[in-house]
Amino acid sequence: MSTESSSITLQSPDGASAKLSLHGGHLLSWKPAGAPEQLYLSPRSEFAPGKAIRGGVPVCFPQFSDRGSLPKHGFARTLPWELVQQQQGKDDALAVMRLRDSDATRALWPHAFELELSVRIGGRTLDIELACENLGDAPLQFTTALHTYLRVADLDAVSVEGLAGLRYWDNIKKADALQRMDLLLTGENGVLDLDRVYFGVKERPLLVAEDRRQVAFRHQGFDDTVVWNPGPERCAQLPDMPPEGWSEMLCVEAACIGRPIELPAGESWVGRQSLELLRPR
Repeated sequence: MSTESSSITLQSPDGASAKLSLHGGHLLSWKPAGAPEQLYLSPRSEFAPGKAIRGGVPVCFPQFSDRGSLPKHGFARTLPWELVQQQQGKDDALAVMRLRDSDATRALWPHAFELELSVRIGGRTLDIELACENLGDAPLQFTTALHTYLRVADLDAVSVEGLAGLRYWDNIKKADALQRMDLLLTGENGVLDLDRVYFGVKERPLLVAEDRRQVAFRHQGFDDTVVWNPGPERCAQLPDMPPEGWSEMLCVEAACIGRPIELPAGESWVGRQSLELLRPR
């Protein structure tokens, strides 16, 4: 599937825009009304069948990272999705994409399911909703995340507010820890090679601030939040990232990791991540 044939462009009446790819059910770009690009997309992404796109908002399903026997982050981000709906309303624009189980997915994960990703833009708000329905006759279990790559101009100037008091798993140190204050990112001598799962965030609002720019993150249905940046050394080992790419992005991801979703036969689960640009640069 070529990039051109799988590309979807959303445009709301107020000028907000987004670009999506049916490859992976992937949000590639988000430009709020009157504001520049807010997501980071690696210029080295391959956009090839079976390959994950680096940047934007990959869908991790039915496994987060390497926490299980499936390919890293599962299979949803590397498979072709179908477009279910695309429309422009009076104040917004919406696209809905769907992924259903197939022989290929059942060979890896023996469950019948339907996954839908809804992306709605309008003004300075982005809503991403992920829904999973168990179409089989037995319970299923999964972990998931919306792996959002936020574009930044100066990593040294970035902070993440709202995580104080939460416990997290530090995947670099392989240890549990407590976040005692707001997370301050410093790209040279401070927090590098950042890979943390914060547990029990639930609907607690988060604020990513960079100088005057502020982006609010709100979650529903997701218990956890991942904060990730590869740092210069690990970034240099990623073939689909430029060496300096780590300094231009920060992942803040709505996730369900600590307690996997348990979905009985015939039941559905829905999670939402909302981003709002409160103050542009």
